[in-house]
Amino acid sequence: MYQLLTTDGRAKRGEFHTPHGIIQTPVFMNVGTLAAIKGAVSTQDLKEIKCQVALCNTYHLHVRPGEEIVKQLGGLHSFMVWDRPILTDSGGFQVFSLATLRKIKEEGVYFSSHVDGRKIFMGPEESMQIQSSLASTIAMAFDECPPNPSTREYMENSVSRTTRWLERCIKEMKRLNQQEDTINPKQMLFGINQGGTYKDIRIEHAKTISEFDLDGYAIGGLAVGETHKEMYDTLEAVVPYLPQNKPTYLMGVGTPENILESVDRGVDFFDCVLPARNGRHGNVYTNQGRLNLFNARFELDDRPIAQDCHCPTCQHYSRAYIRHLLKAKEMLGMRLCVLHNLYFFNTLMEEIRQAIEEHRYQAFKKEKLDRFKENE
Repeated sequence: MYQLLTTDGRAKRGEFHTPHGIIQTPVFMNVGTLAAIKGAVSTQDLKEIKCQVALCNTYHLHVRPGEEIVKQLGGLHSFMVWDRPILTDSGGFQVFSLATLRKIKEEGVYFSSHVDGRKIFMGPEESMQIQSSLASTIAMAFDECPPNPSTREYMENSVSRTTRWLERCIKEMKRLNQQEDTINPKQMLFGINQGGTYKDIRIEHAKTISEFDLDGYAIGGLAVGETHKEMYDTLEAVVPYLPQNKPTYLMGVGTPENILESVDRGVDFFDCVLPARNGRHGNVYTNQGRLNLFNARFELDDRPIAQDCHCPTCQHYSRAYIRHLLKAKEMLGMRLCVLHNLYFFNTLMEEIRQAIEEHRYQAFKKEKLDRFKENE
């Protein structure tokens, strides 16, 4: 259940009640593709850096270790030792990202595994079965993420198929949640809005899927090559047609700037690999902009990454030491950067929630964006 606590313009401040705890929104979900955050970050670390939700990948966990193994070990929560909410994506994005290896048909998608080349079939029912075995808190409906750009005809056909697949997902999840051996019989389901940058297709699809009264609604198929302006214009057009009394999730987004702008347009949930990926390459986020710790100017810099940061990294280690670790290819360097970046993102979301509560979000957003720009 989603409880809307207050709004400031279009920005929403809410609480999402789940079988594994309450999620304070807006929220950034920390991406643990294979049931782990890349960069040697444990679930104990995640609690220390204020993570509320972990996101895991249905397709990748299906390939290895396989959902049946996870199920036998008690589901993802038990497997990765995490008692807070987990969202699993549906595998639909892999249809898009593994484009050279797949064939889309009405029944589903025929894949070749990117690991060993073995043939895989995944349709709406299979995706729901895998996610039920993983026992995540929130499952995502199986959809097609069309390439950008796509013709209007392709997009209309793709979106219609995504709607038909959603109906099959709903039916299969209802069946699975009634099975005796289901680990999480209260598993929630989010539908996904598609339509590329065709605003009329997006709006029509939003209206259609809103009628299914799902637990939440995602906006997919953005951050796949369109400009930031196109993304923001699409959000402005489509978000008003999704239910305000349900969470809105912008998939795969994004930078701190993207998040600030998207919250302003009514988005509640975010996820992105950027903080962990950039951290592993020595790029760290601060309120004064991004730093590349490989830069020679940090060689003798005994300050923390950010003076105003209370993350475990900044409490103990200097820029100079972290730069040394990165240059020496010591894993600890990557780990410290990833911990800092995820803490930065989770703290940003805390600040966003507070600004909305205090009805000063516009001033807060402007101040943050101005500071980022000053130091580019």
